[in-house]
Amino acid sequence: MTLTRRKPLIGCTTYRKISHQTPPINLLGLMPAYLEAIVAAGGVPVMIPLGLADNDLREIIQQMDGILLPGGGDIQPAAYHGNGHPTVIDVDEDRDRVEITVARTAVAQQKPLLAICRGMQVLNVALGGSLWEDVELLMPQAMHHEYVNSHPRNHLAHNVTIEPDSLLARQLERTETAVNSLHHQGVRQLADALRATAVAPDGLIEGVEVIEHPYAVGVQWHPENLIHNVPHMLGLFQGLVEAASQPVISFQ
Repeated sequence: MTLTRRKPLIGCTTYRKISHQTPPINLLGLMPAYLEAIVAAGGVPVMIPLGLADNDLREIIQQMDGILLPGGGDIQPAAYHGNGHPTVIDVDEDRDRVEITVARTAVAQQKPLLAICRGMQVLNVALGGSLWEDVELLMPQAMHHEYVNSHPRNHLAHNVTIEPDSLLARQLERTETAVNSLHHQGVRQLADALRATAVAPDGLIEGVEVIEHPYAVGVQWHPENLIHNVPHMLGLFQGLVEAASQPVISFQ
């Protein structure tokens, strides 16, 4: 009998896009940077399609070793008792349903989880928190956070301060780091099950972790776009893969 380790399967939720060809085709996909970061960390990405029933999603999550919730469009304000705002864009209520189900199930099953940008917001909403529907317009003394169309995705927009005893500090091996910033929404009321682990200079929460969970980390920035020019960002994916690694018993 020998103990070996297989590469862990990391389930990644997806989003809808429409192709530019004629006639247009509806697509489900994910930016390659997420998949490349998981592979670089030693995992195997598995894309989870939208449109599945909740029971099927729970079954898929049971089969995965870890979960990644990626970035994307805004969450339907009704999901967190928001008021609605003219700047809310790219809402996909089925994606909200799928990812909220995935987040709650991953937490309940103690599955390792990495939530990125929208993913961190989904995690907060799934556990009972709320969002600023537009940080710059609604949050007092907010700084500019949305550099989506004005700068490359790896542009370092500002620093964040990290709690020294957090999973985030352990994986990044530091208590401060420069980050990119590609969002206009953010955490307003933090869910009771979450702990804030990083903040921007204006006080906006930029990092969270689930209390009493082995590895459930959320960040407001996009580390998948930084692993080449800010190498310590790969540590977040390595932490996910390490937490998701399971020994395999083989009989020879």
